[in-house]
Amino acid sequence: MRSPTASPPDDDALLATGRRTLASEQAGIEALHARLDARFAAACRILLACEGRVIVSGMGKSGHIAGKIAATLASTGTPAFFLHPAEAGHGDLGMITRQDALLALSNSGETAEILLLLPHLKRLGVPLIALTGRTDSTLAQAAEVALDVGVGQEACPHNLAPTSSTTAALAMGDALAVAVLEARGFSAEDFARRHPGGALGRRLLLHVEELMRTGAAVPRVAPDTLLAMGLVEMSAKGLGLTAVVDAENRVLGVFTDGDLRRSLDQRIDVHTTPMRQAMTHGARTIGPRELAATAAHLMETHRVTALLVIDEQQRLIGALNVHDLMRAGVV
Repeated sequence: MRSPTASPPDDDALLATGRRTLASEQAGIEALHARLDARFAAACRILLACEGRVIVSGMGKSGHIAGKIAATLASTGTPAFFLHPAEAGHGDLGMITRQDALLALSNSGETAEILLLLPHLKRLGVPLIALTGRTDSTLAQAAEVALDVGVGQEACPHNLAPTSSTTAALAMGDALAVAVLEARGFSAEDFARRHPGGALGRRLLLHVEELMRTGAAVPRVAPDTLLAMGLVEMSAKGLGLTAVVDAENRVLGVFTDGDLRRSLDQRIDVHTTPMRQAMTHGARTIGPRELAATAAHLMETHRVTALLVIDEQQRLIGALNVHDLMRAGVV
């Protein structure tokens, strides 16, 4: 406890401690790079081969990290859950089946509650992956694969509070989860189906066809339409553009607010100039089954505020703008 007579630290001292902490944790993660070898690949293969669920377990701060790793695995295509090792000896061992795999976290590798699981795992033939700071520990020796997540020093000035060590364990868990999700071919849509709620679900689940304007709400004119009438169509539909389509409704081009400014700068007569002479060829388009998040990315990349939606025959079937995406919570 800080002495009541001691003066509070100044901003520079607080910033220095924060930077030292981050540097310590960064060093712990960087040290993992050199340790990634065949054992990491073997651990991934155990997870990929698991026909049941991956059970992740740890005590104390390692338990909190284990819970996060279990959640990451479960949300990225690997069924997983957290098992509290202290509860395992009071009935929760029944959660472990022969089809499962266990991922155990213990910095010392000697956590008593974790070690109590080992005989049960052996009886069932459940493969064990250990994330530990000591490769000579009891846990490491019992594991099919032991991954070294040890750090030289905790960020805690007393080298006591789990800080750098838990960060390293979390990073290794993320590395396992990402390697396995890529090996499974886990897609953005697979991820979306596991996150249907909130902003993330809206970003990943909504498709363009669910948000686009259709029918008479889509601005379109023929190439021989006079520019003045094209402006009326733009104003009426409120998208800041109009598509220029042929007799088969195929998109030939687009006329936007930017095109209007350029036309006015060139003193083009809006009452005598047809749309084909003023339009921009090669409109930005998207398909109806594309994710709404993809539409947002295209708008940002190409610095446009609206997209035309076309089918496989390049026919205009809809349109949407950034306000449609904002109302849906996609951006």
